[in-house]
Amino acid sequence: MALKTFKPRSCGMRFRVAPTFEEITEKRPVKSLTEAVRKHAGRNNQGRITVRHRGGGVKQRYRIVDYKRVKRDMSATVEEIAYDPIRTANLALLKYEDGTLSYILCPAGLKTGDKVSSGETAEAAPGNALPLGKIPLGLQVHCVELVPGHGAQICRSAGNNCQVMARDGGKVTLKLPSGEVRVFDARCYATVGAVGNGEWGSVKLGKAGRKRYMGIRPTVRGVAMNPVDHPMGGGEGRTSGGGNPRSPWGKLAKGGKTRKPGKTSNRVIIKRRK
Repeated sequence: MALKTFKPRSCGMRFRVAPTFEEITEKRPVKSLTEAVRKHAGRNNQGRITVRHRGGGVKQRYRIVDYKRVKRDMSATVEEIAYDPIRTANLALLKYEDGTLSYILCPAGLKTGDKVSSGETAEAAPGNALPLGKIPLGLQVHCVELVPGHGAQICRSAGNNCQVMARDGGKVTLKLPSGEVRVFDARCYATVGAVGNGEWGSVKLGKAGRKRYMGIRPTVRGVAMNPVDHPMGGGEGRTSGGGNPRSPWGKLAKGGKTRKPGKTSNRVIIKRRK
């Protein structure tokens, strides 16, 4: 993905850095592979706000992504490279030999006309999905399953990848993007290569209005509030709050461990990210 800057003809364009979308070839999504997204503005089924600073935003349709790669041992051709408004990664539209269409996350380097496949006999090439036990050591993978057959849950955002570190019997060790080293079942499927659109993190929106398009409303700092509104509010003149950073409900916000001590998956983590 290439990036472009703009002439500062307005305040919103002065610092804007946007993708060129030169790799996107799809004009409009396949309607049968999309579904409507209902926005809730951060409210639960009782109408109470559970996630603050959400609301508004443009209408979007969700693209149904094949995280399980259900068509095994069947070659597919990349028909289009598609934009997805909901996620950071781009999508690849596959057309299988039997005419079936499906979306997958587009790996880096995949182009229209390329052939991909999935299954135990597939080649370890970018875009192909294989069990972890069949992938050579040292390769980068993404869209990794946590449980065999459940579909990809790990490493799905733009530019991310895991590295295959070791293999021992029915277990495979991966190094995750966070630095955590974790053991997976060798039957879990993963896609070879890194997720594309790696320069997404360098995009700059340029103005507050583009954040509103995304459905995110303004956030007021706690230290700018009154004491009645936030534990860090108040004080004569400018102040940083006078205490440790905390949430509006008084819970300390920095430094505390959030992982449950007795979590079942602790036994498969070899090295923590910290």
